[in-house]
Amino acid sequence: MIELLKAYLQQHHYSRFDLKAVIFDMDGVLYDSMPAHDKSWRQTMDELNLQHIPFEFYLQEGRIGKSTIDAVFQRNLQREATEEEEQRIYARKSELFQQYNSGATLPGAKEVLNLVREKGLKPVLVTGSGQPSLLDRLDIHFPGIFTPQTMVTAFDVVNGKPDPEPFLMGLEKGGNLRPNQAIVVENAPLGIQAAVAAGIFTIAVNTGPLSETILTDAGASLVFDSMTTLRAELPGILRLAETVSI
Repeated sequence: MIELLKAYLQQHHYSRFDLKAVIFDMDGVLYDSMPAHDKSWRQTMDELNLQHIPFEFYLQEGRIGKSTIDAVFQRNLQREATEEEEQRIYARKSELFQQYNSGATLPGAKEVLNLVREKGLKPVLVTGSGQPSLLDRLDIHFPGIFTPQTMVTAFDVVNGKPDPEPFLMGLEKGGNLRPNQAIVVENAPLGIQAAVAAGIFTIAVNTGPLSETILTDAGASLVFDSMTTLRAELPGILRLAETVSI
């Protein structure tokens, strides 16, 4: 563990961590919503006779809706979707998502967030989601954890994940932080790529069907199999981050 932290510091030319915030993705990290996202995307594309690859919407997770639709259109039709098509397709996907999503949070998510607060760190949300049905419930499931001032959603960014813009904005919302003043908790390869591109130490939780290798290849420094495992390991990670230096 300590070698991974040192490797990050050396790579980014920092002498130490100065943690102020932990930045969380939402789908697949806080909410067990990815199966519903996947099912609703697949059904929407099937209705349009647009082919998709295995696990496509887990691999595409983190993109804003427009980018996901355009990726499928380019493969099938060799063009991007029109604005009207995008709005219609995303509306259908959102309709199906509301039918399929249970609204369940992931075991351990609340405990991780509470631990972060107890350690005096600021929780920040960075999500590619534009689903009001989830965003509106954050304060119900995780009361007092996030505010509009500490959230970055699909409505805030021009370039979604894997572009670093969402996480760079997350650093700003965390208090105009430098990358060594935060860590990221992600579950999706594109989100991991975005966080790493923003220069932030990134932990993955593998809550979906993708192999651990996909997450490490995307740049995750650590991979855990659940938020519950992360809750058990996080105190040690934070303690080491307070003391390690080069």
